[in-house]
Amino acid sequence: MRLGATLVHLTDAPPYDVASWARRLVAAGFESLWMPHVVGRGPLVPDPFTTLSVAAAVTDDVELGTATVQLPLLHPVDVAHRVLSLLSVCGDRLTLGVSPGSTEADYLALDRDYASRFATFRQQADRLRVLLTDGRDGHARLGPAPAHRPDLLLGSWGVGVERAARDFEGWLASGYRSTPDAIVAAHERYRAAGGTRAIVCAVPVEDPDALDALGPTLRRYAREGFDDAVVLLSPDGPTPEEVRARF
Repeated sequence: MRLGATLVHLTDAPPYDVASWARRLVAAGFESLWMPHVVGRGPLVPDPFTTLSVAAAVTDDVELGTATVQLPLLHPVDVAHRVLSLLSVCGDRLTLGVSPGSTEADYLALDRDYASRFATFRQQADRLRVLLTDGRDGHARLGPAPAHRPDLLLGSWGVGVERAARDFEGWLASGYRSTPDAIVAAHERYRAAGGTRAIVCAVPVEDPDALDALGPTLRRYAREGFDDAVVLLSPDGPTPEEVRARF
């Protein structure tokens, strides 16, 4: 199982030295760098595409990913334009995690309808896939078709786990709000439905005491067949080097 990390502390304060943090994470041995899409919750969490473009400029080979872009909060053409722009910087290193979102505050901040997010997500995901494959559709012309379309991974629970297996190139399970038991049980359903890549993301490491439980938790995910785990480090918690040494 590969180990990745988020690029920005959710409880830290700007300005963020994304370039130095990305270099440090890679030097410590993390194999992927991820950014969430969070708006309207108080602390500033930088735009994922802006942050990943900085990381792309100062790293080589390491995977870059979104975990996850809340598609109903954005227009699919805007998302496609941002993704294609980022691809021009990072090449085939980008993985695009998308989701309907699960935090109503983000929807209220942008005057979006939270109740209809699942239907909106399905429509936008279908259009986004076409735009990222062809560079255009019947209403928008963004440019030539990219040489590489990034894999689309679905962040989901419930019936979305099977949909991730059926309609997407992978599944993102949030380790931030769910227990390891719930994550492992959902992973069994995902594999039974024919799912391929499985990532447990935002595994919190909030303080030095969390290190004792981290190693066994990560090893459990590895035994259960997860392909990747992504840790969420706290500014007051263990260093990247200390975390990496546990797995």
